[in-house]
Amino acid sequence: MQPGYPGQDPYGQQPNQDPTAQPNDPYAQPPQAPQYGQQPTSGQPYGQPTSGQPAYGQDPYAQQQPPYGAAPQYPAAGYPTGPAQGQGQNNTMGLAGMIVGIASIVLGLCCPLLGVPAGIVAVVLGVLGQKKVQAGEANNAGQARAALICGAVGVVVGIISAIAGAAINMNNFGA
Repeated sequence: MQPGYPGQDPYGQQPNQDPTAQPNDPYAQPPQAPQYGQQPTSGQPYGQPTSGQPAYGQDPYAQQQPPYGAAPQYPAAGYPTGPAQGQGQNNTMGLAGMIVGIASIVLGLCCPLLGVPAGIVAVVLGVLGQKKVQAGEANNAGQARAALICGAVGVVVGIISAIAGAAINMNNFGA
């Protein structure tokens, strides 16, 4: 106790007044509610709540539900762990084939002599990329398929552009 403040603990707690009373343990089990068929200990008849106590049939110690649901748990948040989790490595042939295939379409329109070979390279890279996907060594089948499609379109556009250019130039030489 602190001098000048009789009956008060320096930490703001009141000491027990009755030395024979059992101390109030805040971590002890709460008292059990009376069971059906037993008389309440407070002397109140059934159906009437005791002072500040809930009515019978209600568990005063029941856990209350939070007003909103608990936050969902997401599995394994963080950085990906790589191939050990069932992911294959990226398919660089599929990616390179897709880039060359897109370029072959553009080149096929303006320079068929560059567009056709670029389209052929894209088709070859797309086929190699799809073989890697089927073998389980890569995981981007879409890029390999895009390389095949863009490469084939680039070859067709280059051939059509070459034929159209030759036809236009033939008419210019004949006149």
